[in-house]
Amino acid sequence: MARKKCNRYSGIGGQAVLEGVMMKNQDKYAVAVRKPNGQVAVELENHQGVLQGNKLKNIPFIRGIFNFIDSLVLGMKCLNYSASLYDENENDGRKGGSGEKLMTGLVTVFSIALAIGIFVVLPYYLASLFSGNLLNSSLLAIIEGVIRIVIFLVYICAISLMSDIKRLFKYHGAEHKCINCIERGRPLTVRNVMRSSRIHRRCGTSFIFFVLFVSIILFFFIRAENPFQRVVLRVLLMPVIAGISYEIIRLAGRSNNILVRIISAPGMWIQRLTTKEPDKSMAEVAIAAVEAVFDWRQFLHENFGYALEELLGERESGENSAMGNNSEEP
Repeated sequence: MARKKCNRYSGIGGQAVLEGVMMKNQDKYAVAVRKPNGQVAVELENHQGVLQGNKLKNIPFIRGIFNFIDSLVLGMKCLNYSASLYDENENDGRKGGSGEKLMTGLVTVFSIALAIGIFVVLPYYLASLFSGNLLNSSLLAIIEGVIRIVIFLVYICAISLMSDIKRLFKYHGAEHKCINCIERGRPLTVRNVMRSSRIHRRCGTSFIFFVLFVSIILFFFIRAENPFQRVVLRVLLMPVIAGISYEIIRLAGRSNNILVRIISAPGMWIQRLTTKEPDKSMAEVAIAAVEAVFDWRQFLHENFGYALEELLGERESGENSAMGNNSEEP
């Protein structure tokens, strides 16, 4: 039976953690981690976001602000869990006690403050060094944006030299490969995951690029005369920028027209720095995270015309001779 070839939006997303992958589907998330003894531990929980049950979560541009906060908090929690598996006292407070929640909140706030300092305040300060030689304030705003992008790229390249980050980027690639495998209509086997692309439009790396790009446009048109007011204005506009960027990447995940492909291209190029090719054991971990929160067999049945009987045993055999070619496809 002929298969549909176009992508289908699955709704699942995730992130890499220490020696593992987190996958989220609606209000459930799972963290799969390869423990030092080689076993794969899977933690499945519900995630209560800051707008749980609130109508604001459906309002465009507003929802992006809170989704961004939710992602930071959940991401930090999952990183803490994966790190705890390598701690001798891994069971102490791992289930989200008040002490852990306070620490996660403090670290999240500190991370946001540090990111604002490095990617908002520092580029403005460096760009202001050129102000004495430039009469055009519009050009100064563009220079500031370019400096912001350069700092981000230098930061990515610098941390990628660390061995732990290299493995994190491989798990990041495994996460993307799993999602691409499903959304391209391939049964979720190690073989199919390994031959899928490690680049995905809904990646957090692309989101950060959109944040940098949107900030250039907003700071170009919205200005203040006083230097202190300029810095404050840039900080206050970050939630607005995050809201706009969220809508762009949300559109990119659901559309494939030429405009979406053009605006997505730079972020997907940067993903080649933040994702690396995983090995098969990493693909197995990512698959375990997906299967804990998502029924991929039902998804392929409803969106690609598979009979459910065809998919039984696919995970065990790891073979699917009826699927397409062996090339990577985003």
